[in-house]
Amino acid sequence: MRFSYHHSMCSPDQYVALTQAAEEVGFGAVTMPDSICYPQEASSQYPYNDDGSREFLEGVPFVEPFLLTAHLAAVTEKICFVTSVMKLAIRQPVIVAKQLSSLAVLTNNRFSFGVGISPWQEDFDIAQIPWAKRGKRMNEMVEIIRGLMTGEYFSYKGEIFDIPAIKLNPTPTKPVPILIGGHSEAALKRAARLGDGWIAAGGSFEEIKVMMDRLKELRKEFGRDHLPFEYSVATAEGYNADGVKRLAEEGVTEIALAFRNVYAREVDDKTLEEKIATMHWYANEVIAKSGV
Repeated sequence: MRFSYHHSMCSPDQYVALTQAAEEVGFGAVTMPDSICYPQEASSQYPYNDDGSREFLEGVPFVEPFLLTAHLAAVTEKICFVTSVMKLAIRQPVIVAKQLSSLAVLTNNRFSFGVGISPWQEDFDIAQIPWAKRGKRMNEMVEIIRGLMTGEYFSYKGEIFDIPAIKLNPTPTKPVPILIGGHSEAALKRAARLGDGWIAAGGSFEEIKVMMDRLKELRKEFGRDHLPFEYSVATAEGYNADGVKRLAEEGVTEIALAFRNVYAREVDDKTLEEKIATMHWYANEVIAKSGV
């Protein structure tokens, strides 16, 4: 079991100290969300909170996750980094593959690439990427990125992308795990068919178990159930030792912890010292006592 600390879009001047503290107390990774901007006018709703509102994101600082990872990797030694999740479908796959390959090399394979489509049409409009066929675009992008990071010549001809044979250099010595986020049936199928793992955007233990069971069914259908697969979840069960044991028994491989409700209009008013003290409490009272 890996425990990951979610900075929760904190003040940028806290990132270094929080990441170093997470490494010191025994967290295996830090996770980073992704948002390009907040539009003045928008009609899309957010799918992972009860009322669909997105106002909780206005004014919240989002540092670009690839840049943030490079910055934090330079001041740490062993902790890993995970995007949770990057909005992949609004980007260009070859550029992402180049950035990702460089990042994996510079971090010495300490990076996992959590990706999602983006639930908001405004993201696509702003990036001038078609909203139509976004799922197909996402699928092809995963295939392209994985192919380009082998270090060999790779070409691709699909419905959306047509890329001649090219080679990237440098490329990492190990494949970068690609973790697919999302709760819809389409997202679960994408994770089962293309992903090295799945990221849950919250939910109760029961809800997560249903989705994990479905993923296991789908992986078997796609003939991929023999391959390693990660299950990364954020749930209330992860905040006590018994809950952690229960999640481990279900096959969860990573628990992400924010120590606050990131979907609520809750002010991030804890001091740096308070946040680090919470990490120490969790390491001593939950990680150590769970025995996983």
